[in-house]
Amino acid sequence: EAIGFTRAEVQTANGYATGTMTLEGAPHLKDEHISIFDCANKCGTMGKRYISAEGHIRMMASCQPFISGAISKTINMPNEATIDDVKAAYMLSWRLGLKANALYRDGSKLSQPLSSLMADDLFAKLDETAEQGKLTEEPLAAAPTPAKIAERVGIRYLAERRRLPDRRRGFTQKAVVGGHKVFLRTGEYDDGTLGEIFVDMHKEGAAFRSLMNAFAISVSIGLQHGVPLEKFAEQFLFARFEPNGMVAGHDRIKMATSIIDYIFRELSISYLNRSDLAHVSEEDLRGDTLHRPEETPAFHEELSYVRDLTEPGADAYMSQTPIDVDAAPVISEAKRTPSKERLERLEQIKAIQVARAKGYEGDACPSCGALTLVRNGSCLKCNSCGATTGCS
Repeated sequence: EAIGFTRAEVQTANGYATGTMTLEGAPHLKDEHISIFDCANKCGTMGKRYISAEGHIRMMASCQPFISGAISKTINMPNEATIDDVKAAYMLSWRLGLKANALYRDGSKLSQPLSSLMADDLFAKLDETAEQGKLTEEPLAAAPTPAKIAERVGIRYLAERRRLPDRRRGFTQKAVVGGHKVFLRTGEYDDGTLGEIFVDMHKEGAAFRSLMNAFAISVSIGLQHGVPLEKFAEQFLFARFEPNGMVAGHDRIKMATSIIDYIFRELSISYLNRSDLAHVSEEDLRGDTLHRPEETPAFHEELSYVRDLTEPGADAYMSQTPIDVDAAPVISEAKRTPSKERLERLEQIKAIQVARAKGYEGDACPSCGALTLVRNGSCLKCNSCGATTGCS
């Protein structure tokens, strides 16, 4: 350019010295033969030809009858392919009897092994457009691709910390891992994604507690700078060290190889829908599955209405704790008649009291319904039918 070459002359010289990366326009090549040399994508900055998606599909269809399984081959589509083009490709594959169709649209990844456009030519075209002061009709591939734009936006976004709102949602999960009590608290963004975690093990000593706090802070900072939770989970799941073993207090996790393993199992299940990391499925936790349509209310809450509040001295009686069913005054038929459901409930509470007095837990067996469940490690075992609630 300094000695007067035009951009077209510079491009011609570059093509002569380094090649054009295409056979289009080559001397001695007949037009009827050029289709033999077509590739999956446009070749170089000057190339216009490529094998159509239909060509890929029909080549695979000709081989499929001789192959028992599916064909591992990518069907390439240009950057300007539309949703209708994708739909037509899948429909044609189905009609021709293909067992698989792996479509790839050029420029759909932030990085790809084959690029149909060189950066130098891209910026040269942009400079030329700026000098002319008007838009020129360039091929779509000559414009900045969505992959380039997404890559720049991603880098700029990750360079800045995405702070959590001052008032945030989350949950607190209490559990016991290998006999050690763990409190896990989370903080969420407004869209429900995870932004921070807190880990509290206040009985484990100052050194261990400080290390867990530092670990939680480092994970929180990583999350706020855009590190995906999947990466943390992939790195720390199945980490093995003490304390480990049985997990109590969590409805879906029953075993952990370490405190770190438990933390990222919980986060993966809650925020990544990783049900494969849970030991108990959501289906097993349904009330009708356990033959319990609803949770049993606490004993003292149910009995707070046994006494007729209109009787003299009712306030003084209601303040006494604990309340004994047998010692509770009989409700007068003239003043109020208890419903059938309430009488059945009182009988059930009485049966639970008797079961606990005999050393049982007071819960009904999910298999036979008997109130003969005893503690068996971190689970329960029924003395009547031998069933367990999760441990063998």
